[in-house]
Amino acid sequence: MAVPKRRTSSQKRDSRRANHDKVSAPTLSRCSNCGETMRPHRVCPACGFYAGISVVEKTAPATDAQA
Repeated sequence: MAVPKRRTSSQKRDSRRANHDKVSAPTLSRCSNCGETMRPHRVCPACGFYAGISVVEKTAPATDAQA
């Protein structure tokens, strides 16, 4: 049976355990159609385009014209 030759230091042990808790900011890219920032390989939430093709039909937001 394999036995460790030296004791693992608390710093080494804790740094190894901490690797799965790292959180990084999501990668963002520009939409080729409207220029908004979006997650790569996903439909643009602003215009509904993906790879230059309209995938989701977006309508203009309704304005309150009665005021």
